[in-house]
Amino acid sequence: MTGERADLLDFLGKHRYFLRHTAQGLTDEQANTRSTVSALTVGGLIKHVTAVEQNWADFARNGGGEDVTEVEFTPEFVAAWEDKFRLVEGETLAGVLAEYERIAAETDELVKTLDLDASYELPAAPWQPPGVFWTVRRVFMHITAETAQHAGHADIIRETIDGQKSMG
Repeated sequence: MTGERADLLDFLGKHRYFLRHTAQGLTDEQANTRSTVSALTVGGLIKHVTAVEQNWADFARNGGGEDVTEVEFTPEFVAAWEDKFRLVEGETLAGVLAEYERIAAETDELVKTLDLDASYELPAAPWQPPGVFWTVRRVFMHITAETAQHAGHADIIRETIDGQKSMG
């Protein structure tokens, strides 16, 4: 594969590598360690990036998405949201990494096959006006940006745990 699709796959692949690299050699306990003042963990970030990638890949495939304008921030909602950023009972680092690989493979197939110029309206949300459309291309760029940002977060967390860092 060459051209734009190859560039998208290469760029996304590099940032996925950095994110996965932060987890290399960690135990489940270390992967769920809050090593900074943030509530973020390496395992939780991988879990979060997986869910975000899956949601955006579904959007790229079908359009649509969840209207979040009427969400109530109950204690149960907040607790469920926080669980998306950590390993919970029964989850392992190996399990979230395997799920990440599965979702990544599905997304890569979409990068190879979907019309990058197809455009869908973003779901309603309080942080954006109605009538905002994103192309499939922009969705894949957003997945890459999200992955890169959280790979950086994970790198800081990992360095605080045991000194390992992705680069340098």
